[in-house]
Amino acid sequence: MSIRVGVELLPTGKIDKIVELACLSESMGLDSVWVTDHYYNKNAYIILTLISQRTSKVLLGIGVTNPYVVHPAWTAGAAATLQEACGGRFILGIGAGDKTTLESIGIERKKALRAVRECIEIIRRLLNCETVTYDGEIFKLRNARLNIKTSIRVPIYVGAQAPKMLQLAGEIADGVIINSSDPEIVREAIRNIEVGAEKTNRKIEDIDIAVCTCFSVDEDEKRAVESAKIVVAYILAGLSREVAEKLGIDQETIDKVRQSLEKGSIDEIRKIITEEHVSKLAIAGTPEQCIEKIMKMIKVGTRHIILGSPLGPDKKKALEIIGRKIVQALKEKI
Repeated sequence: MSIRVGVELLPTGKIDKIVELACLSESMGLDSVWVTDHYYNKNAYIILTLISQRTSKVLLGIGVTNPYVVHPAWTAGAAATLQEACGGRFILGIGAGDKTTLESIGIERKKALRAVRECIEIIRRLLNCETVTYDGEIFKLRNARLNIKTSIRVPIYVGAQAPKMLQLAGEIADGVIINSSDPEIVREAIRNIEVGAEKTNRKIEDIDIAVCTCFSVDEDEKRAVESAKIVVAYILAGLSREVAEKLGIDQETIDKVRQSLEKGSIDEIRKIITEEHVSKLAIAGTPEQCIEKIMKMIKVGTRHIILGSPLGPDKKKALEIIGRKIVQALKEKI
């Protein structure tokens, strides 16, 4: 069994620094680099294009775009262009999008399951050089086509958490991106992916099971844990009641974190978020501790581990640790 190891980079800060981190990721032997797509950050497609010109092996993923901010036809054109630019290394990640973020720009996240399905169907047909007439619940096209010929297929991954979205991913996607740091939640997610896969006579082995986790590594455990707290706070604030109950996190704590985030009180957040919260919602600690936690994720069926923000108190140092210690250790263990 082979395991892919990737990193998620936020397109914030100076562009050359983001590209530099991506290049370092490739040189450290990582398999994939993912750039997050939010309207309020630097444009993920532009960042990925710049990265594509400075790398040659690492897979490049957008993690993830959504069907609402831009039309699927635009996304198909962007995907085809980027696939050409990077020589066939691009992965298109699609999800329902963050409800709060979409609402902040006046977009209602309606019929998410249907929107994601239609989006993927439209993109696939356009990338297949078809002239598309489509009469969906969300999207309608008439004789639409791309003036771009794509010779290399673009794999489509679905970012999914809820059971029905996971099942949809199992039914139609090339891969699934599960945001979690808890092996049991990942195990349950994979069961739902299998349910979807059975609908189209697919095998779970044919689907790339990717897990994106809040990650922080440092030789000093306390520094690694402290570095993860702010990201953990955002994850905790967005937890559904069902997931919070599974993780044993009470609603009072969630409400306190949400209030502190609204006030922008970083010191207050650091006091509320405990080591236990970090343990439940992130993989954080020394290289050895991180390897142990990643192995638990692999044992439940993860095939592609995506190490997300913050990576560590020092991103460059963290990437060097990931490449020299964690990737090497996983190769030896698997």
